[in-house]
Amino acid sequence: MKKILVIGATSAIAKNCARIWAKRGDKLFLVARNEERLKNIAKDLKKITKNTIKIFPLDLKKLNHHIFMLRAAEKDLGDIDIVLIAHGTLPDQKQCEHNIELSIEEIRTNALSTISLLTHLTNRFEVKKSGSIAVISSVAGDRGRASNYVYGSAKAMINTFLSGMRQRLSKSNVNILTIKPGLVNTPMTKKFKKNIFYAKPITVATQIVYAIDKGKSLIYTPRYWYVIMYLIKKIPEFIFRKLNL
Repeated sequence: MKKILVIGATSAIAKNCARIWAKRGDKLFLVARNEERLKNIAKDLKKITKNTIKIFPLDLKKLNHHIFMLRAAEKDLGDIDIVLIAHGTLPDQKQCEHNIELSIEEIRTNALSTISLLTHLTNRFEVKKSGSIAVISSVAGDRGRASNYVYGSAKAMINTFLSGMRQRLSKSNVNILTIKPGLVNTPMTKKFKKNIFYAKPITVATQIVYAIDKGKSLIYTPRYWYVIMYLIKKIPEFIFRKLNL
């Protein structure tokens, strides 16, 4: 039985990961901002597991509250084996272009809050020399695009931070997994017209759980996004800046 902390547990991908873990008998501690939705998820998970499901409502932008949440998780779970960080928002790029406060707020949500959590977690995992930390980033962090460069910049920051953490902990038996989903059919993307590239949350969740189990360092999910982003990154800048992506 693994002891798993899920941060951003109300996201569609995290919910599906939690269901997979609950079905196989792992113990879960769920964190998210919306208490009512957390309770509903815990109630649903209790139908498929005999383990207790503890919840901790928290607005993750309140960085000074992170330590209290982690202490509560440690008290309930004991030795945490796996952490999945899955919270985030998808900002309106056009609004961000005319509102610096909104841009900063989105970077605080999508980058700085995660960096705060990772700093606390890294120090704990480094001492005990075991465990896995998995973070949902995005393919948007691979190259800045006019349609979402505020969001992409936050994810690029996370990718670089995780890369440094991975190198730091390489001798500590702690695995750091960077997860780069492409387009996923979730409430976050409900306003966008769907196409064949949109994946189901369960598909992404299944690949995430597999990658954590196998100790992988980086995944694109679904896997075809590796090829897509490889090609996008190879486009020369003088051509790329003229494209509508």
